[in-house]
Amino acid sequence: MKIYEELIARGLIAQTTDEDQIRDLINAGKATFYIGFDCTADSLTAGHFMTLTLMKRLQMAGNKPIALIGGGTTMIGDPSGRSDMRKMLTKEDIDHNAECFRRQMERFIEFGEGPGKAQMVNNADWLLNLNYIDLLREVGPCFSVNNMLRAECYKQRMEKGLSFLEFNYMIMQSYDFYYLYQHYNCNLEFGGNDQWSNMLGGTELIRRKLGKDAHAMTITLLTDSHGNKMGKTAGNAVWLDPNKTSPYDFYQYWRNVGDEDVIKCIKLLTFLPLEQIDEMATWKDNKLNDAKDILAYELTSMVHGKEEADKARSASKALFGGGSDSQNVPECKLAADDFAGGAIGIIDLVTKAGFAASRGEAKRLILQGGVTLCDEKITDISKSYDTEFFKSSEVIMRKGKKSFIKFTV
Repeated sequence: MKIYEELIARGLIAQTTDEDQIRDLINAGKATFYIGFDCTADSLTAGHFMTLTLMKRLQMAGNKPIALIGGGTTMIGDPSGRSDMRKMLTKEDIDHNAECFRRQMERFIEFGEGPGKAQMVNNADWLLNLNYIDLLREVGPCFSVNNMLRAECYKQRMEKGLSFLEFNYMIMQSYDFYYLYQHYNCNLEFGGNDQWSNMLGGTELIRRKLGKDAHAMTITLLTDSHGNKMGKTAGNAVWLDPNKTSPYDFYQYWRNVGDEDVIKCIKLLTFLPLEQIDEMATWKDNKLNDAKDILAYELTSMVHGKEEADKARSASKALFGGGSDSQNVPECKLAADDFAGGAIGIIDLVTKAGFAASRGEAKRLILQGGVTLCDEKITDISKSYDTEFFKSSEVIMRKGKKSFIKFTV
């Protein structure tokens, strides 16, 4: 099976500008393609993960990836999929985030010189030096305001208000493709399905300014069976940085996907052969837990390495009754000054564990019966524990049924 047909079989492709030409480019290994990453945080999320694996799949088939770091576009902010304006970041923040992205991408994509090797470029190198009047004269006539306002990324913002700053984002992204086409022979742009309008802007700009054909293809958004984005939910992101989401928590996220989502995730995100996945699709009931374990292990191995995946699997089995070793359970270390007056309260323990963002949220969680400490459900918010309690035996707290942490002093 050729690479384009495999992408179809895995359910990765959403929309294309010219399917026949894109298929020929990709299957022949002649695509030089780019995907953009705006530097809005200091880590990529699991929502970016499918994009990274797509870049790897295409590179393995002989195509050349360009990872475009959005040092310039991040200073404006993409309104796509947003109900409010993004936080404005400083140039120093953006540069720091870009460097973090680079380190994470290198686990998936082979950068370097030569045929098929990936390049990483930063659109700050050309966008920040543009003269506004020159830009308006060069590309302004190529964009219809009427057409732009019909774009889905803008329509959903019209009721709450779309700033002129954000209105420029489509022009900036289109200019990126125009620039990359001229300077890097880039003939194809990939992106999430919510980027379709912006991507069409780039192909149209290239056609009108250069008289050339360039192509765009969107990939399926990673959503669950209810239509919610997976791994990229605002305020509840699953990060690729182990300091933000531990390998264990990363493993547990995928181990706990819904029964109806597990096979889809395996198809979209792993490199397991389709024949093996088709066999797994026949599994039912408890056998689906084996599929979830395979999904979690494969993804954790890719992001954090086999050793961390082994530790996460071992800790998960220990906590859920399949083993006896809990040494790899995520750990929260308590210091002497946490024991004000000789003890620490249950509310403080819950917040220290990261199970609640505030004392008020921790209090509600306890009163609702969502906290278990050493296999005892805690509902008394006045409970406290001295240092001897933590030294006498292993102290593990559980939030709900699936989140665990071990306390040490």
